Amino acid sequence: MSRWHLLAVDDEPLNLEIIREYLDDPRMDLDLAANAERAWQWLETAAMPYDLVILDRMMPGMSGIEMLRRMKADARYRSIPVIIQTAASSPDQVREGIEAGAYYYLTKPYEPAALFAIVRAALADVEDQSAVVRRAAEQAATLSLLESAAFRFATLDDAHRLAGLLAALCPVPATAAMGLTELMVNAVEHGNLGISYAEKVRLKREDAWEAEIARRLALPENCAKAARIGMRRTAGEAVFTIRDEGQGFEWRRYLEFDPARAFDPNGRGIAMARMLSFSRLDYCGCGNEVVAAVKL
Repeated sequence: MSRWHLLAVDDEPLNLEIIREYLDDPRMDLDLAANAERAWQWLETAAMPYDLVILDRMMPGMSGIEMLRRMKADARYRSIPVIIQTAASSPDQVREGIEAGAYYYLTKPYEPAALFAIVRAALADVEDQSAVVRRAAEQAATLSLLESAAFRFATLDDAHRLAGLLAALCPVPATAAMGLTELMVNAVEHGNLGISYAEKVRLKREDAWEAEIARRLALPENCAKAARIGMRRTAGEAVFTIRDEGQGFEWRRYLEFDPARAFDPNGRGIAMARMLSFSRLDYCGCGNEVVAAVKL
């Protein structure tokens, strides 16, 4: 069982106690800081690196946004996901947090289920990316010889394994793995299995997403479905083409971060992949084919 190390930062003692109560889980070690200055000390002195930071936006002294910018500017802490908890939820305020690097949001006041859902989503992303990066490191030497390849995949496990394998071709496997995983998981869940955005939001909040994926994979109409990924490498870039058997989707909505979706436990992956993982990302036609490139 994975054990997670979390840091919660809030200048209101009651809010910290609420977080402590809501996240009373044997899998989680939780440290509490009453301000951003103290939280920065925790970051620099903690015996184990943090897997996740829950950060209040509005605090005296260094604000949550200022601490977030400082984390993202520091290579030691840049990869730690941050959940911003805030009552400031106007589109401009959310956009400011997104631009500073906050991809997970909670609106105060919130219920325990909402906190758990967003924490689970962020930690699942951490776990998936760590596993993919390990696979990439194991395969790097062999994959450096590959010029082209084609694979079929049908399950989330298939997608994660292939993302780890193919990310080894790229100069920064960690960021390539994140983007490839997102695009391939989308091909399975939204493409072949037809899970809508709204359905995934509900399933994530109910912690029922993986069970629904398994149920739909077993349906007779889905048993023979597979998505495909092709790779070709040139002197200047590695190009990945992913195609599924679905009806497509309105992909243009998801190329940029949308403040209206910031408080959902999902919906940020394509924008993150486009911004962080690829030199270009192009959807074709109805959206059941996407071409992503990484400069070499």
